[in-house]
Amino acid sequence: MRVAIANPSPPLLKPSPAMRAISASGLLLFVAGAALPVVLYSHPWIAALRWIGLFAIASTGLWRQSLTRWIFFFMLLGGEIGLDHPQFAEHLRVLSDIFLRLIKVIVAPLIFGTLVSGISGHGNLRGVGRIGLKSLIYFEVVTTLALFLGVAAINLSRAGEGLAVSQTAAATPAPASTPLRWDDFLLHIFPENIAKSVAENQILQVAVFAVLFGIALARVSEAKRAPMLKFCESLTETMFSFTNLVMYFAPVGVGATMAYTVGHMGIGVLLPLGKLLLTGYCALIAFLLLILLPISRIARVPLRRFVKAVAEPATIAFATSASEAALPRAMEEMEAFGVPRRIVAFVIPAGYSFNLDGSTLYLALASIFVAQAAGMHMGWSEQLLMVFTLMLTSKGVAGVPRAVLVVLLATAATFHLPTEPIFIILGIDALMDMARTAVNVIGNCLACAVIARWEGELIETPATPMVAEASVP
Repeated sequence: MRVAIANPSPPLLKPSPAMRAISASGLLLFVAGAALPVVLYSHPWIAALRWIGLFAIASTGLWRQSLTRWIFFFMLLGGEIGLDHPQFAEHLRVLSDIFLRLIKVIVAPLIFGTLVSGISGHGNLRGVGRIGLKSLIYFEVVTTLALFLGVAAINLSRAGEGLAVSQTAAATPAPASTPLRWDDFLLHIFPENIAKSVAENQILQVAVFAVLFGIALARVSEAKRAPMLKFCESLTETMFSFTNLVMYFAPVGVGATMAYTVGHMGIGVLLPLGKLLLTGYCALIAFLLLILLPISRIARVPLRRFVKAVAEPATIAFATSASEAALPRAMEEMEAFGVPRRIVAFVIPAGYSFNLDGSTLYLALASIFVAQAAGMHMGWSEQLLMVFTLMLTSKGVAGVPRAVLVVLLATAATFHLPTEPIFIILGIDALMDMARTAVNVIGNCLACAVIARWEGELIETPATPMVAEASVP
């Protein structure tokens, strides 16, 4: 099981009521300064109002060093710079390009490490037997449904069409400009040279190579598998650490991208972000009601008792935006719910790599949003190819805090999508992360109950929790 990755931010100091008041006042001042030009003519004192609000937000941020907080602040700061000094904002694009390069260099080794360690560590069918096969089938079916629901939701709301990043879209050809035959695509996903695939950022080829490599590694003896598995696990943890290191530069990259975008298109760029946020929350709620709820009824899972069992782990996940923070409590609650320990011990850790329903749904939303923002009208065939790509590249990586950015950039490189909207999305990623992480935890807990029912081993009466058993001498 992969260990939890520490957030790159240092420990947070608990904000005092005065700090909260200053921060809230600063945000209100900025929002008021942004809304007043809609009803009044633009005046210097309105811009001064926004700058005072930004100063108030920044002053409280110095006492509470949260990376998410600084990303949000620099997004507002970048928007203000782009609005007040559009010519200067054009020169800031180099900072977002630097951030883009730092993220791109992570993609191939991170996906290789996560897929190989996930498959060879959890997917050895000789070791996990029937439970492993059933779990992997269930994971793929449910996450694929999540991807299709995300694609359907963003096609209904069309949240990205108001962004219109035409400059970048014009510089890169749309996938629909050249017809893609199914046999050409099928041939293209298999690498002929893995070094060439990495150099050309052909991330789907890297993912296919990693899947085959992981299966092959799972078939060799334990003695020969262990050194390579340890190497892949070490590579994965190192790239996670590398990601956290690069994320220190994320506020600057996001702010620079926002400044450049607002300088070209004005403050109206924020409206599509609000539509994307609303679309994401509605799609996640629909996933719970239209997919997970029917699954629970089909598997005859006691719904009221299940909701009570997952309430605390889901709340922890929502508050911390980290699935790993809720993992111990989720395992304890599912064993108390009546799932045998051997099923809990396999399904939940494996689900953290292969069953991230909320994250995969959001990836589908965000990918189509980026295409819409570029004015690229992708047909259903291109969107299905994108879903197939996300089925592979989202495994494992999506469970890492803020690694959605890595997967989105990998998808953008494969389908020639622009990168500016991806950095703009990062400004609201913290709000989306709370909901999708909670859905991830609920989905993994339900997977435990479904597999136990499938095996005929779901106990109807509550079991003894793990913690209680561990305390017995």
